Order: sequence, then structure tokens, then C-alpha cells
Amino acid sequence: MDERQDLLELLEHINPLSCDYQEWLNVGMALKHEGYYAKDWDDWSRRDADRYHPGECFKKWSGFGGSDTPVTAGTIVKMAKDRGYVFHRPDKELDWNDAIGGANELKIIDEAWVESREFAIPENWDPAAQLITYLDTLFEAGENVGYVTESWEKDGKMLPSKGCWDRTAGQLIEELSKCGEDIGAVIGDCNEKAGAWIRFNPLDGKGVKNSNVTEFRYALVESDTIEPERQKALIEELELPVACLVYSGGKSLHAIVKIDAYNQTDYRSKVDYLYKVCEKNGLSVDKQNKNPSRLSRMPGVIRNGKKQYLLATNIGKSSFEEWKEWIESVTDDLPEPESMAEVWDNLPELSPVLIDGILRRGHKMLVAGPSKAGKSYILIELCIAIAEGEKWLGKSCAKGRVLYVNLELDKASCFHRFKDVYTALGIAPNNLLNIDIWNLRGKSMPMDKLAPKLIRRAAKKNYIAIIIDPIYKIITGDENSADQMARFCNQFDKVCTELGCAVIYCHHHSKGAQGGKKSMDRASGSGVFARDPDALIDLIELNMTEALKKQQINRAVCAVCAEALKKAGKLSDVPRDDIVSEKTAVKALEEYLRPREREDAMREVEKAREKAKHIKAWRIEGTLREFEAFEPINLYFDFPIHRPDIDDALKDIKPESDRPIWEKSKGKQKETAEQKKDKFLNAIKYCNFGDPPTIHQLANALGKSKDTPMPLRTVRNWIEKFGYKTDGNGFVVKDEGQENSAKKQNNSAKNTQKQ
Repeated sequence: MDERQDLLELLEHINPLSCDYQEWLNVGMALKHEGYYAKDWDDWSRRDADRYHPGECFKKWSGFGGSDTPVTAGTIVKMAKDRGYVFHRPDKELDWNDAIGGANELKIIDEAWVESREFAIPENWDPAAQLITYLDTLFEAGENVGYVTESWEKDGKMLPSKGCWDRTAGQLIEELSKCGEDIGAVIGDCNEKAGAWIRFNPLDGKGVKNSNVTEFRYALVESDTIEPERQKALIEELELPVACLVYSGGKSLHAIVKIDAYNQTDYRSKVDYLYKVCEKNGLSVDKQNKNPSRLSRMPGVIRNGKKQYLLATNIGKSSFEEWKEWIESVTDDLPEPESMAEVWDNLPELSPVLIDGILRRGHKMLVAGPSKAGKSYILIELCIAIAEGEKWLGKSCAKGRVLYVNLELDKASCFHRFKDVYTALGIAPNNLLNIDIWNLRGKSMPMDKLAPKLIRRAAKKNYIAIIIDPIYKIITGDENSADQMARFCNQFDKVCTELGCAVIYCHHHSKGAQGGKKSMDRASGSGVFARDPDALIDLIELNMTEALKKQQINRAVCAVCAEALKKAGKLSDVPRDDIVSEKTAVKALEEYLRPREREDAMREVEKAREKAKHIKAWRIEGTLREFEAFEPINLYFDFPIHRPDIDDALKDIKPESDRPIWEKSKGKQKETAEQKKDKFLNAIKYCNFGDPPTIHQLANALGKSKDTPMPLRTVRNWIEKFGYKTDGNGFVVKDEGQENSAKKQNNSAKNTQKQ
């Protein structure tokens, strides 16, 4: 069958129950684009009885069309493939990408060789004990249970009423334990022709619809097309994670299977997978039982003279996840080994380069560094470089679309950072449409849950890179466990493979000195972090000498002076040598600018001087899989961007953590009161990006490191000593009252001296 020839046949392999709202719309739009009818979409949608609304498909149909990027048949083809459909092409030879043995996918047993397994219903039994065991196995004591004992007859078939849902499992168990053999006194007498039913998922006590289900814990596997003894054999051979196995008193067994879904969408997906495996292995399942609020047969009652009986509890695998992993481990879809001789003269093309000499598309890169290294800013710089086709760390970048997954900053702060970095880099924002930002602060989840959502959203965006910042928000498991971190990193492979784009993420250094370590050994946690990515970019801080600090201050002041002179139209009048020294550059302002211009310029000079005092020096080293190692790159973090060391002033500087103890302590002197005040005022000004800080932010800024903040008692003393206070919201602000009092005392002292 041609993949685009008969979409209606493909829809037979796509259950609308497994589709979210957008996928449902996509099916409709694709059908219309390919010339089908609204009725085709409506007929398919009817299979989801709970969400189907008559006439809705026809209303939406008229609004489809007119898009520059229409949804086409390919969407339905992909949806079918994602759900296990395999295209067979008997009329041509198999291609490299064709599936081999697709019909056996998820098939682990040959039902022809499975022997039926008899089971016996004991003559003597305890109905109350049966139901108590069932309730105790499936429910918590405080959870509401739905059950039905009343029935009515239609066309010779006994059908259940809505039943009851107002009592908890604990209440029922307590009453059943006192009723002897008369369970009807607790749940009500049932018609022995009909038996009784029970819902296997807990309810909210307000009804029995899917919306009343509080935990999507179990699913029902029932088959009435093969004899019960054979059903039992197949259930056991498949090692289904069964919580309770009940004989219905008729021609089927009811297996209550552990699903443990986190919402209804996840429930549908898992049940589809469960039923698919059952069907593949000869256990034909009644697909009407997919709803989480579905009724199942209640153990402990009589139906047509036969006992509805609890055969077993907690058999098979312990959980759905363990069972699924086992199923896929014995039915893997891994590619076959390929002969090198067959590809020697026709090698596949290498993935396009994303960052020259560092990374290719479809590969992974880790950026690692300590706190305050500006890792987020360096990733934003990379976003901009890719979007605009500029250089990053001096390396050319391919131009294309990039997604920045923001897990840490609030939305407003993130957008402001991007604009600030654009401005500081001096790059014109000509290609802002190439940058998408996915703000997930407060909504992050483990990477194994995030990856499929990310893939779905990014599938049609043609991103060439996805940047995830930072990964500690989405780590699944213990970061020091090699096994758990290998699974975690495999999620990045899925994203790379599915989307064909690079995945770039950042992580922090471990605690302690890093200078003596290799770059690939500095990242915190398991060594998997360093060995998994195709490129590792590592930042380590360099020791800024006094001479270097003065050099940076001089550079910053001269740049501001030159800009002020240029703005006033006087730059060409000033000798060039006067703009390379802080002293002569400031003197040029006094000589060439008018008073108002000079005042404005001097304010900017002071700002630049203070900002330059906080510039840090960093060295970037790389560990690469696809390219030759590059020479270490030295740069300055001149907030908010990283600036290259064009003068090679940092070339011979050692990392801060490499300095011996005697050298670190050499020249240390007790801070003067004036130095303390300068330090305090700078912290006030910069530690919260210009806004009033909290006392804890001040403590972190004034401390020796992030892990050793200044004691709060000392911080409070400095706040009072230097004329500040904490306001009603806990922010440190100027104490105007203390300042006015000090001025009055000063004026009083001057008047006394005059007298």
C-alpha cells in the first residue's frame, strides 16, 4: 500500500482514545487537505465515545485550510507508525530503512505452543473474605469504591445500573468482616442471574464517570473469544503485572492490570500499549474495557449458578514499567550489524557542522562550570550566534532556528536577559524568529517525561539546536549513579535522533578545587556526564591579578570616555594616545565637553569603573569526540557577556584553584573600614541586578563563596553601620532617617566650630 494512498486504512491503526486534542485536530486537517470528507473524520472520531460530540467534526471542518504550512497525509502516516503500524512493500526489494519482521514486533510467545492451564473453583468458599482481599489489594482505606448489585434485563441480557459509590474501601472491609457469609447485608443482594460488578479504580464519591476517577491505577484485560483456561495461560506467559485475577462466572477471566498512570492521557497511552501486546500474542482483548471507570466482575457472588471468584493476586511483573521494559528487552527493534565492506566505497554523509570545530547537528554538548561563571549567559550567547549566523567563542556557527528551554528563570527575566545580551554583543536582532523560548520554571519534570513532550512540540519547527538550561531541574535519579545517569542521558539521544538537531545542556562543577582536574572530570556527579556528550565545554576561573584588574578598569573607563566624546562630536579633536589611559581620557572629558555633557559622562565613568571591578577571568577547555582539541580559550565575564582576551593577557595565568595556599594567603591584609564599605555598597548595587537585595542575597555576595556566605549577624551589623535598613518586605534599603540625622549632627558640629 502506498503510504499516502488510503488514509482511512491507516486510521484503523490509530485509536482516537490515544490522541490528545491537537492530534485529533491534525487528523481532521490532514484528511481535508488530502481530499477526504468530514464524514470520514466523524466516523473515526465516534470510536472515542466519551469525547465524541455529534456535529463537532462538521463545524470545525469548514475552518480548515488556507495555511501556508498545511497538515498533510504525512502526519497520519507518522501517527500510525508511532503506534506500531508497519508498511509492507512486497512489490519491491527492502530498503535500508525498511522494517524487517515488523509483524513480530512485541510478540514474545507463540500461542500455538501455549497449553491451557486449568483452574478449580473450590466448593467451600468465604464470599466476604474474597471481596475483602480484592478491596484490600486494589484500594487504600480512605478511597471511595464504586460497585453495582442491581441490574435490569434487555434483549435477554442482564445489564448493570449505575450502582453505589458513597463508601470507602475501609468502611466496606470493616462491615464485611462482621457480616459472616451474608455480603448482601453490606452491598445489597444481587440477582443471581446477573451477578455483581465493581469498579477497579478509586472514585471521588460524586459519580462513576471517567472524570470521577481519582487515581488511574489499573486497567482491565478481558477476553471472551477463547476459553478461560487458555486465557489464564496467556496471561501468565505474558507475565502481565496483574493485581487481581477474577473468574467472571462466565466465559472470561478479568485481569486487573497495574498501570499507575499520572493522568488520563498517560492512562490511554499505557492501555493502548497493553492491549497491543496482548493482541500480538494471541490474547484477543475486549476493547470496550479501556475506560478507567469501567466495571469488572466482583468476586464473592454467584452468577448463573457459578461463583465469581478471586483466582490470584499480585502475579506477573511487579509494575507496568518493569513489565514494559521486559517486553521490549525480548522484542527489541535494534538495527542489524552492517558490514564495513558494503559501505567502504559509499560512506554515509557526516552530519552538518553546527559549531565549527566543536559540534555537529544531531550530537550532544555539555557546558560545565562553577557558580557565577555565567553559564546561562554563555548559552544565551550561543542561541544568538546560531540564530544570527554569528561566531561563538570565536567559532563560526551554522545559521538556523534554536529552542531555548528555560527551567530556572521567570519568563520576564529570561526575555530581558536575551535583549541585554543582544545589546551588549552589539548584534542587530535581524533574526528573532529563529529563537523560540520554552519557559518551564515551576513546571519542570523528569527528563523521561519531558522528552516526549519536547519532541512533540519541536517536531515541525526544524530546530537545528535545542538548549536545555539547567539540567539539575530535570535529572531523574541519583546524579552519582552511573546506571541512572546513563538512562537519563539516553533521553537526550532520543531528542537528537527524533528531531535531527543538536542538544546542548549545562551542569555544575562538583565541590572543591577543580584546577588540578582534567576538564572532563570537573562536572558534578557520575562520570557519565562527561563521557556521554560528543563535546564538553568546561569553564574554570582564573586568578585576576591586581595588574589585570587595573587593566580592565582602564579599558572600561577609556571606552566610556571615547563614547562620550564621540557623542559630543569631539573624538576626532582628541589625540589618540589620550584615549588609551584612564587618567588622560578623563582629562579629555574635562577639556572638550561642556559642563552638562561632562557631568553625564563622569556618571557613566563611575558606573563603568565600579562594574569593571567585578569582571572575572575564565578559561574554556574542550573535550571533543568528532574534532581535534582546540587551544584553551581565555575570556572575561563582563556582565552580561563573555568577552575574548584579545591581548593574551590571561595566557599564562593559573586557575584560581591551582594557586598554592601560601600564595593565596600572601599579601592578605585586614580590610579597612573604607574597603568594607566599598565592598558592601558594591554588593548592594550588583547582587540583585540593581534592585534592593534581601539579607540572604547580601550574605551570599559578601561571603567567600556560594557555599560559605557571610554570617547573617555580621551582615546586619554592616547594614546598620553603613546607613541601611531592611524594609517591611525584607529588602535592604537606604535608611533615610539615619542619613538625615547624620547630616544634622554634622551641621551642628560645623556651627559649633564657627562659634
